Amino acid sequence: MPIDVDEAIGAELPPVDFTWSSSDVQLYHLGLGAGADPMDARELRYLADDTPQVLPTFGCVAQTFHATEAPTVRFPGVDVELSKVLHASETVTVPGPIPPSGKGRATTRITDVWDKGKAAVIWSETTVTTPGGDPLWTQKRSIFARGEGGFGGERGASTSTEPPDRAPDVELSIPTLPQQALLYRLCGDRNPLHSDPDFAAAAGFPKPILHGLCTFGIGAKALVDHFLDGDASRVGSYGARFAGVLFPGETLGARVWQEDGRLLAVFVAPGREDAVVLSGVELVPGTSPLT
Repeated sequence: MPIDVDEAIGAELPPVDFTWSSSDVQLYHLGLGAGADPMDARELRYLADDTPQVLPTFGCVAQTFHATEAPTVRFPGVDVELSKVLHASETVTVPGPIPPSGKGRATTRITDVWDKGKAAVIWSETTVTTPGGDPLWTQKRSIFARGEGGFGGERGASTSTEPPDRAPDVELSIPTLPQQALLYRLCGDRNPLHSDPDFAAAAGFPKPILHGLCTFGIGAKALVDHFLDGDASRVGSYGARFAGVLFPGETLGARVWQEDGRLLAVFVAPGREDAVVLSGVELVPGTSPLT
């Protein structure tokens, strides 16, 4: 169905009420590789019973954490086949630490639809509050819908955050597990692109790829661990563009710059000639500065 921009932009989806538990948070962190060293006290903070610290990126999956079916891409004015959709970007902003368990209400609205000619970019913003209305976190997300452009809309501006034109301050190497995607899919993303070799082949990949939001979370954890003393509560916002794919079992490389109190980064796949996986990565600390 062609995209109806007039109907889509500004459309607000029905509120979604959801809950999460400390076990959900623990599973999410395990899906990102937490606990690789089970004797490291900083690692165990992510996995403590009842009171684990919570990476802000958990907010990007909390609403759909218990989903057992592949997602759909249907909004007012938008109805796109899942096989045509790629996650383009994600940013999460938190006013304070996310509780290890709780109840939330998510309200999502479509903020923009860009016409890239052969594709459309659909932007949405989700505000999550407690049942009483206190803010918990905000997500801004864009998806890239192949074959859905050409409807005469605005092309949109560049949203990329470029790193400084100098050598990175720090380079990190982050291993992933061959079964990483199979573990992470238990966090609610059952898209067969990440688990079914035949589906992945039909989409043009040699094997299932790691979830973009898994790579996104792995990157956030690496930055928190290296620059924020492993303290997830010190993150104010974190965002990135999904520029490529990572295959489970590959090493993720990070080039990181400290700039104006922020962390700017590019994540690459060193085993594939440094193919860019996440670009425009930006972590802004909250009230506690970088170390």
